[in-house]
Amino acid sequence: MPDVELKPQVYKDPRPKEFFDQFHERVRNNEPEPVYEAVRMVTVLHALISFRARGFGTENVPNGPVILAPNHASFMDHFVSGAFVRRRVQFMGKSQLFGSGPLSWIYSHGGVFPVRRGQQDEEAFISAFQILQRGGAVVMYCEGGRSRNGRLADKARPGIGRLALESGAPVVPTAILGSHQVRNWKKLHFPKVTVQFDKPFRFEVVRDTTREQQQKAADYIFARIRTLHDELARVGHRGAFRASRSRARRGDAAVVRP
Repeated sequence: MPDVELKPQVYKDPRPKEFFDQFHERVRNNEPEPVYEAVRMVTVLHALISFRARGFGTENVPNGPVILAPNHASFMDHFVSGAFVRRRVQFMGKSQLFGSGPLSWIYSHGGVFPVRRGQQDEEAFISAFQILQRGGAVVMYCEGGRSRNGRLADKARPGIGRLALESGAPVVPTAILGSHQVRNWKKLHFPKVTVQFDKPFRFEVVRDTTREQQQKAADYIFARIRTLHDELARVGHRGAFRASRSRARRGDAAVVRP
């Protein structure tokens, strides 16, 4: 069955930086508000029931500041990334999500902060650093935009390398399998979605990174994601469940193995 087509992506937001200052100020000065839990409850139930979503390796997500680094193929990735961990996660959302409507209010009060696509948006990084400094969890995608076909991009964007190097926060590579087809619900096709968390690692802190250093770190993170995703795709959803059950019996927190 062919996938439902997505609308063309808009890669540049013409609105000025000042329009987004209100949203950055909120996430910098406030933890996610109770609306986060309300949205989480609805979206997690939707993911569990509609897409039989399952998460494995959650023991690999540490307390304190952490960067969750998943591949990106669907809007649902924002929610399934945090659905299986017992903490509130915050993520950069494309600036087009933010306006004057009720969804914009939900995003900003729920801890989402904008990144202006097509711009070198320093404000998004300032917000991410402040969240990490207060011990929060930030979701950031290596690929930038969504994959249209479920395949990972050819190359990582350097932004996540900068965030990891300059913050020194642990990075948890995360593989999401099957989410690129969740839009097929319009054809009454509900794919399984599986999330696998890898063991965390961290880089030695570099305060003022060069573009080359950022890219090198991003490439390493993305290589870890690709290895995890390829293995998850190879063993499949059932294989991931069997591997998780086997690890639980052994008391092993390793990544997916057949």
